[in-house]
Amino acid sequence: MVIKVFVATSSGSTAIKKKQQEVVGFLEANKIDFQQMDIAGDEDNRKWMRENVPGEKKPQNGIPLPPQIFNEERYCGDFESFFSAKEENIIYSFLGLTPPPGTKVCTAV
Repeated sequence: MVIKVFVATSSGSTAIKKKQQEVVGFLEANKIDFQQMDIAGDEDNRKWMRENVPGEKKPQNGIPLPPQIFNEERYCGDFESFFSAKEENIIYSFLGLTPPPGTKVCTAV
């Protein structure tokens, strides 16, 4: 299973760049394998991301902005969902991954 993070390498938005850096930095720091999928330079990546973000997760204009996170074909969420999962210490379940041995795992009560 591969985590795919859809990013725009040439985004003009500082806010988007910071969100992308936070997601990528967190995954790297926690040694979680992932692939960055550039939507700015690859039309196929952009089309795939837009088609696979669930309708209820798309903004009003219908165009989801990066970063968008998938586990293979399964949609995990956008930056806000990622941030919430990180804050609640449920990032592995958010990503659909088995936590490494010795990882503290919070479960819903």
